[in-house]
Amino acid sequence: MRKLGQDDAAAFRAIRLEALEAHPEAFGADLQDEADRDVEWFARWITGSAVFAAFDADRMVGIAGFFKVDGRKSAHMGKLIAMYVRPEARGSGAALDLVEAVLAHAEGQVIQVHLGVAVGNAPAIRLYEKAGFEIYGTEPRALFVNGRYIDEHLMVRFLNKAPGKTTKND
Repeated sequence: MRKLGQDDAAAFRAIRLEALEAHPEAFGADLQDEADRDVEWFARWITGSAVFAAFDADRMVGIAGFFKVDGRKSAHMGKLIAMYVRPEARGSGAALDLVEAVLAHAEGQVIQVHLGVAVGNAPAIRLYEKAGFEIYGTEPRALFVNGRYIDEHLMVRFLNKAPGKTTKND
C-alpha cells in the first residue's frame, strides 16, 4: 500500500479504465471520456490530489483517491473517490486497507470524509460501514448508465467531532 506518484500514471490509468469498463454504474466518470485522456492527464490527477494503491507483488490491484473540497465554507470536508479493487484481490483486505489509507491521509486536513455508493452495491456499503462510514441520505437518479438510473447512498465518516454548533437551516 502506498501513495502514488507521477511515475505510476500509466498503471493507474490502466486500472482506472478497467474499473470504469467493469462497473460503469459505480462511477460518475465515463469510460470513453477517460480513455480519451493521455497518461499525462492521469499524472496530473495523481499529483493534484492523493491516490493510493494496493499491490500484489508489483501488480496494482486496487486504488482509492482523496481530495479536499475547495472553498472556505466547505474546506472541512474531503471526498473518497475512484475506489476499485480488482476481482482477484477482493476479500484480501486490500479494500479496507485502501479506505484506511485515505482516512489516515485525510486526518488533520479535514474533519469529515464523504463518498457516494450505488444503493445496490451491498459489498461496498458493508466495507464503508466497517470503516466507520454512515449513510446520511440517498440521492435519487444520481447517475444515468446504460439506459437506467442509479440511486446513490451518501455516506460520511467523521474523523473528529470539531467544536462548533451544527444547526438546521432556519
